[in-house]
Amino acid sequence: MLEVVIRVIDQVSEMYISTHLPKRPMILIALVSIASADFDSSEEQVHIPIIAETRQEPVAGASASDFEAANGIRFIQKAAAGGAGQSNAEGVFSYPDEFGNVIEVRYVANEFGFQPQGVHLPVAPPAPAHVAELLRIAEEQRAAGITFE
Repeated sequence: MLEVVIRVIDQVSEMYISTHLPKRPMILIALVSIASADFDSSEEQVHIPIIAETRQEPVAGASASDFEAANGIRFIQKAAAGGAGQSNAEGVFSYPDEFGNVIEVRYVANEFGFQPQGVHLPVAPPAPAHVAELLRIAEEQRAAGITFE
């Protein structure tokens, strides 16, 4: 599994270096791969081949990459130059967890940072009902010119 992690990092690094994209997605993929790997040194390491790979080399700031490993790890990304000088990327990566369930993370990386989404990611609990009422009151006070120091 470590060989796959290293190969994944190398391949994604090449793409990021050539397109100057933020490295957060690459780091996240590496951490997920490492976290799901079994590093029992008593077991023989098995080579897991990349079974599919396509790349669109950068043209005018736009690129794309897609690969899949034989163990179920998959990565798809499209990137383009952003309007404020940044690089924008969106994509999805997935991997099988220890129970065989496919974990999928969709993400956008742009001027607002890396924004992952997945059903397995934690979310904040909803705000209590009284918070909406307090926000409404505060807005009425601001509209009426009432300020507090």
